[in-house]
Amino acid sequence: MKSVDCHERVSEICKSFVDTPGGLLPALWAIQNAYGYLAPEWTQTIADDFNLSAAEVYGVISFYKALKTCQPAKHQIAICRAEACQSMGGRNLEKTAVKCLSIEFDSSDRQFDLESVYCLGLCAAAPAMMVDGRLYGRVTEQQLLSTLERLQQE
Repeated sequence: MKSVDCHERVSEICKSFVDTPGGLLPALWAIQNAYGYLAPEWTQTIADDFNLSAAEVYGVISFYKALKTCQPAKHQIAICRAEACQSMGGRNLEKTAVKCLSIEFDSSDRQFDLESVYCLGLCAAAPAMMVDGRLYGRVTEQQLLSTLERLQQE
């Protein structure tokens, strides 16, 4: 899609939220849902539509870890690093993921984004992970390895 088309669509999305109190954040989520991320070059377009400075918009984007400023990899892997998951073997999952994917947490290699999260809401089924938006509980190292190997072959 051409950059001009993207700017126009981003502006359309913004305008649908501009009269909503606190509409900037829902607009950012809507843009991210449409494109998978918030390209830095769209910041000024968003700022203009909301009558804000680009710095104010960037401040909101950078505050929320779930708002992404670069195109996502093919697969998103999130492993819970909160206490319940840690106490149930989560640290071993972390080490296994890093070793298998050869990337560190909160980084990407275009095929995988490896994210650390601090609660997936599956504390009773710890350790937990999310793969491409799907939650998994009571994850073993073997299940993690099988999942990652399957995804690497896609």
